[in-house]
Amino acid sequence: MENGKINVVIVDDSNDTVENIKTLLGLYEKTIEVIGTAKGGKEGVKLCQKLRPDIVLMDVNMPDMDGLTATNLITSSIPDVGVIIMSVQSENEYLKKAMFAGAREYIIKPFSADELVASITKTYEAQNKRKHNTKMLDQVIQTRVISVFSTKGGVGKTTIATNLAVALARTAKKRVCLLDLDLQFGDVGVMMNLSVKNTIYDLVKDIKNLDSDLINDYLTTHFTGVDVLPAPVKPEYSEFIDSKHIEKILSFLNGNFHYVIIDLPASFQDIVLTALDNSEKILIVSTLDLPTIKNIKVGLNLMENLKYKDKVQVVVNKANEQYGVRYSEFEETVGYPIWVNVPEDSNTVITSANKGIPFVMTRDDTKVAKAIFELSDKIQNNNLQPAKEKSSKWKIFSF
Repeated sequence: MENGKINVVIVDDSNDTVENIKTLLGLYEKTIEVIGTAKGGKEGVKLCQKLRPDIVLMDVNMPDMDGLTATNLITSSIPDVGVIIMSVQSENEYLKKAMFAGAREYIIKPFSADELVASITKTYEAQNKRKHNTKMLDQVIQTRVISVFSTKGGVGKTTIATNLAVALARTAKKRVCLLDLDLQFGDVGVMMNLSVKNTIYDLVKDIKNLDSDLINDYLTTHFTGVDVLPAPVKPEYSEFIDSKHIEKILSFLNGNFHYVIIDLPASFQDIVLTALDNSEKILIVSTLDLPTIKNIKVGLNLMENLKYKDKVQVVVNKANEQYGVRYSEFEETVGYPIWVNVPEDSNTVITSANKGIPFVMTRDDTKVAKAIFELSDKIQNNNLQPAKEKSSKWKIFSF
C-alpha cells in the first residue's frame, strides 16, 4: 500500500471479466487501485513478481497455466501477497484445492461490487496481520507448555485451565494458546462462550498442508486475547486424532506462543502421554474427597514410574478443610506438597461457567480468582521447582 491504497493485480483470460472488475473497483478508487492485469497464469506470475501487489484476483481456468498453479508460484515467491481465487465452481473440493495452492480467499462468480471489495479488504487485513505476527516472531519466543491433568473427572480441570490461560494473558501480556485435548467431551468452548468455526478435528484433516503460520487460521480468538483450539463438536471425531497429530500440533505452536495451556481428559491414553511428554509442567488437580485422593495417589505413583515426577505440581481445587480432610493429611497421603489451594466458591464458579466468562475477568476480587492469579504468578516467575516428595511417617488413610 505504497500509495495509500490496496494495490490489486487481475489475472483472467477474459477481457470482459477484467473490464467488469475494473469498473466495479473504480467505485472504490479512494482505497483500491488496479495496478496491472494479465491474460494468463504465466504472464500473471511475471507481473506479480515485478509489481509485488497487495492482492491478486486470480481466475482458475486459463489456457497457458491454470490459476492454482500460478497461485502456488506467486505465494511461494511473494509470501506477503494475498491471492483471491475467482471461480464459478462453488463445491468445497475446489475451495480446498485453492487453499492448498496458497490462496487466502475464494469468491464465486458472479459477485457484486460489495462482495468483491469485502473479500479484498478482508484478505488484505489478514495478510497485514500475518506480517505483523511474523515481525513479532522474529523475536525468539520460548514456548512453555503447561498441562492441567487429573486422574479423576469432575475436579474442575477445565475451570482451572480456562481461567489460568486468561490470567496469564492478562497479567503477563504474552501470547497464550489454550488447547482442549478432552477430545470426546471437551468443554473449553462452552466455558469461554466461543463461536467455534474450526476445531482440532478440522485442523487434523488439513494437517499435511499446515505450517506454523497457517495453524493460526484454525484457532478461535477469545475476547481476552487467548487463542483457543477447541475439542471436536462430536465425540466420534476423536477417533481420527492420534498422538502423532498432537505431536505435530505442539510443534506448530512452539515458537508462536509464550504459553500453551493443555486441558487433558482423566486417563492415560496415548494423546495424554504425548502431551505430558511435551509439557514443562503438569498441574495435577485434586479435591479433598477420599475417592479423588485415592485416584490421585495411584496416578502420581504411575507418573513417577513414567518419569514425570520432576514436572508435577499438585493443585487442590474446591479447597475446604471443613469436610473432614486437612491439607496436611492430604499431603501425607499423596506424598506431594500442595502448590496452590483454589478455595471453594460454587456461586462464582458456576455463575461464570453459565455465562461463559472466566471469573478472573469478572470477579477478580474473589478468593478463587486470587488463587488462580497466584498460580499464574508462580508459573510466570519460573517458580516451577520439582515438588519435593513428602515422606509418610504414618498412613493417614487406608489406601
